[in-house]
Amino acid sequence: MLSDLQRAALEQALKARRRRTAERIAALTRDFDAIVASSAITPPDDEHDPDGATVAFERAQIAALLISARAQLDDLDAALDRLGGGVYGVCEGCAEPIAYERLLARPATRSCVACLDAGPVRSSP
Repeated sequence: MLSDLQRAALEQALKARRRRTAERIAALTRDFDAIVASSAITPPDDEHDPDGATVAFERAQIAALLISARAQLDDLDAALDRLGGGVYGVCEGCAEPIAYERLLARPATRSCVACLDAGPVRSSP
């Protein structure tokens, strides 16, 4: 069970990570928009333009980073919801408390180390 002091520290950690993730999404979005805008000025001729493939790669890379950052933001929001709902820090696998140190390291985690090590439960054929 988390103490009030631990709960407050974890809430601060979640909010700080959420803020940094939102800032990262904003920066990645600006980068993506700049790439799209620059390629709109002079449409690349991928067949003859050696930079065409690079621009496409950069756009795809930033798009993948955006997807990942948005998923992380969703996970942090879900963790904040669990904190508000009084179920934060409880493993979804075994319903036991998640260690405070694990929550500090990975505030959006939903599982304890034991359940993480056990991996997904497989049904027998």
